Amino acid sequence: MSFSDDIARFAKKAGSNADLVTRKVVLDIGTSLVEKTPVGDASYWQSPPPPGYVGGHARGGWSHSEGAQVVQEFEGVDPSGGLSINRIAASVPIHAAGKVHYIQNSVPYIQALEDGRSRQAPMGMVGLTKVEFQGIIRNAAGKVK
Repeated sequence: MSFSDDIARFAKKAGSNADLVTRKVVLDIGTSLVEKTPVGDASYWQSPPPPGYVGGHARGGWSHSEGAQVVQEFEGVDPSGGLSINRIAASVPIHAAGKVHYIQNSVPYIQALEDGRSRQAPMGMVGLTKVEFQGIIRNAAGKVK
């Protein structure tokens, strides 16, 4: 069973609230990924950071698309994650049910972070959010009822 099959089956169960629940699930997954993404901290580094270094490029790299994955690296940093969360929220359609949603990050080193290369996220971000998926769905459905 694929992720999209799970979503389609859930949307069918949700009935008239399917769009609201699906939208909330996508937003909650996006928020989870953004918040779990580490922000560079030069105090952990063996060599000094470049002049003017500010962490948060990876956290600022999350986005949402519908129907197809979009490869786009965003400029700048987002240490709080607010810009990424707002970007995701703005792109999730009101009629979200029954569609394939992608949440992606095109920062070149995102796979290394997912693989535990950061002391701040030794278990990654995507894998942990995947483990939380059923709880995210239950929470969303409970709030929409």
